[in-house]
Order: sequence, then C-alpha cells, then structure tokens
Amino acid sequence: MVALGSLQEREALAIGAPLNRFSGQTVLVTGGSAGIGRAAALAFAREGADVVMASRSEAGNLETIRQIEAAGGRASFVPADMARSADLRRLFSHIEHRYGRLDCAFNNAAQPGPEGSILDCTEEDWDALQAVNVRSVLVCMQHEIRLMLRQGRGCIVNTASVAGLIGERATALYCATKHAVLGLTRSAALELADRGIRINAVCPGPIGGEDTAQVLAKDADLERRIQSRVPMRRVGRAEEVAAAVLWLCSEESTYATGLALPIDGGICAGR
Repeated sequence: MVALGSLQEREALAIGAPLNRFSGQTVLVTGGSAGIGRAAALAFAREGADVVMASRSEAGNLETIRQIEAAGGRASFVPADMARSADLRRLFSHIEHRYGRLDCAFNNAAQPGPEGSILDCTEEDWDALQAVNVRSVLVCMQHEIRLMLRQGRGCIVNTASVAGLIGERATALYCATKHAVLGLTRSAALELADRGIRINAVCPGPIGGEDTAQVLAKDADLERRIQSRVPMRRVGRAEEVAAAVLWLCSEESTYATGLALPIDGGICAGR
C-alpha cells in the first residue's frame, strides 16, 4: 500500500499550503530573473529553501529576491554570464563558502535561437547558442555533482523543451541545443543513479509570461496559432512548470531519474 503521508501533509496539499519540503536546504536556480526561473525560485523559498540565483539580469534577479524576502524567504544573487566558465566558478565558490552544501539545482538559464531556414544559420549563431544552452548546463552540472557527492545526495533538474523531444520548423539550432540537454541529462542520470544523485529534465511547451505577452501584442493571430497546437487549447503558466521542478527535487519522486518530463498541454502526446 502506498503511504499517503500525515494528515497535516494531506490537508496542506488539499489547500495548497507550502509543505516546507526544502527546509534547511540550499537550492540553485539559474535564470531566475523572470518566467519559469522566478516562479521556481519563489516556490523553493516558500518551502523553506535558501535560494541562490545566477544570471546576467541583475535587475530581474534582484526583483525576484525582493519578492522572496517580502514573503519571508531567503535568497542571494551572483551575477554570472552563463557562457563564461570563470563566472560559473565564482558562482559555485559563493555557494561553497556561504552555504557549504548544495541540495538541489535547477539549470534553467537559456536563450532562444534565431528563427529561419537552417541554410541561413551561421557558425557564430551556433557557437553563441550552444555556449549558453548546452555548455553552461554541462559546466554547472559538473560543479553541482562534485558538491553533491560530498554529502552523498542531491537533485538536479535541467530545463529542456518540447523542442528537445520533437522537431520544429525554422528553429534547428534551438532544437539541437535542447536535444543535447536531454542527452546530458539521461547520460549523467545513469552515471550517478547509484550514488544518491537524481538528474531529470522538464520539457515545457508554450509558457505565458512577460516575453510572451510582448510577442502576442505584436501579432494578434499568434495566440490562436499557438493554442491550435496545444490539445489543452491554452498556453501554460510558469507556476505549472515550477511545480513539476519542485516535485522532481522532492522526496516525493525518489524513484525518478533520467526523466524528460513534458509540461506541454499534451503536445507530445500526439506525436
């Protein structure tokens, strides 16, 4: 029989109250300045984590920290260009010296690629996109795993995309980087499966946010076209992806590793 947890836990789940699943834990979120990263940082903090954020957007991350602290949470920010290995070394030095441990990491920072024919893609486009979307994930995972091995446990979640599970027209470079993220996730998950470290990926479909709203404002028909691709007929919310990230990092998913979890309103179900 599957244990349902304490009455207090079940009641908290029923009313949406935080369970403090990450109390006393240190959690890293890259790309926490907006969207999915901000939603995840806020959710981890609500559940008791000390949150460390890193990205180039100082203003956006400081706003996330303001929201976390206003709600009684704790967070710090390290400015970092995810394409620069020196910045990443400084980030993990901060984590090691200030917190002394790393329990969970959400490698979420990424950038969209150029849209258009594969014939128009340049080597410079590829190098710039690969540096942020793939190499930074690899380098972050290497640092994260080394810290987690010291304590014999940890959880890592990488942000891929439905574009890492299927092909999409006119986005060859972006699709290639997200397929690569899934390759890194699955291979590393197998390597660390018997060493107490679980590694998974979330694969979001269209997610609403400030950037999406700006794009939709320029193209009145775009929202209809997006919704026509999604069986649920709506874009997702950043909080829906964040909830999946927290589940993958929690004690509720202790037998899950190497997953590529679609959060896509059913897009992949029809492929």
